[in-house]
Amino acid sequence: MKRALVILVTVFLLPIPPVSAANLVPNIGPSQLRLPIVSSGEISKYKRIVALADGSAEIVGALGYKKLLVGRDIASTMPELADIPIDTNAHQVATERVLAQHPDLILIDSNTSPASALTVLKNSGIKIVTIPSSFSISAIFAKESAVANILGVPKAAKLLAKDLTSQRFAPSKTKVAFLYLRGTASIYLVGGKGSGTDSILNSIGVTDVGAQLLKTPFTALSAEALVKMNPDVLLLMTKGLDSVGGISGLLTLPGIAQTPAGMRKRIVTVDDSLLLSFGPRTSSMLPLLRADIDKVARQ
Repeated sequence: MKRALVILVTVFLLPIPPVSAANLVPNIGPSQLRLPIVSSGEISKYKRIVALADGSAEIVGALGYKKLLVGRDIASTMPELADIPIDTNAHQVATERVLAQHPDLILIDSNTSPASALTVLKNSGIKIVTIPSSFSISAIFAKESAVANILGVPKAAKLLAKDLTSQRFAPSKTKVAFLYLRGTASIYLVGGKGSGTDSILNSIGVTDVGAQLLKTPFTALSAEALVKMNPDVLLLMTKGLDSVGGISGLLTLPGIAQTPAGMRKRIVTVDDSLLLSFGPRTSSMLPLLRADIDKVARQ
C-alpha cells in the first residue's frame, strides 16, 4: 500500500496545464518554504553524492552538505537545490548521467528504478545505500538519521530534528478531508487512515475526518462518503485541483457541493512535491498549512 502511495504521488509530479481558477484558493508552494540548514561541524565520509531516493537530496542539503551533491532526483524541487543536476528522466534513473558525475555515494530507496539501471550502477563499484522511506511525521527523524549516519554526521541529524519537534499547535474543531484527484486519469480518491495526510493534519491540531471514517489509506470518492464526513475544509494537491478544472470543476464531483467545504468554497492546496514529502521542509510547511486552514474555515 505504501508503494502504491508513492506511485500516486509521483504521478502528480508530471506536468498538467495550469488552470487559473486554482489560484483563487490558498496554495503553499516551494518558494514559500525555507529549507532548514544546520551546521554540526562534522566532516562527511563522502565527497560526491548522488541522491536518488525520494527526498534524500533535500535531507543532505538540510544536514549542511549541499556542496557535496552532484546529482538529485526529480522530486527534490526546493529552490535551494535548483543548481544540482537532475539524474532522472520521468522518475527513471539516467545511468550515463549518474556515472558521468563520478559519485562516491548513491542514495536510493525501494522505489528507485529501473532495476537494470541500478544493476549497472552497482557493477560500477560505486557505494550504493538504500535508505528508508517516510510516510508519516514520526518517520521523518528515522529517515534523516539514516542519511546522517551514512555520511557519518549523527550530530547534524539531532540538530535538524529540533526544527520539527519544537512546534506546537492549539487544538481545532475544524474537520478536514483530503482529496487525491487526477482528473485527466479519472482518479478521484478520499484520504483515509494511513494516507499520510492524517499524520500531517493530526500534527497541526485539526481533524482528518476521512481518517476517522475510512480504514484504508485511499477510497474511491462518493457522494455518500463525503456527505457523511461533512468536512469544513477540503485539502488537495495543487495539480490535483488543476486537473479537474479548478474550483468550478471540483464542485461538479459527487458530493462536493453538498458539504460545508464545497458550499463555501473552503479549499486549501499544497504543492504536489511538498504535501507528502515528509522531510526537512515539512517543519516549515506545517504552520503555513494550519494558518491557511484556519483562514478558509472562517469563510
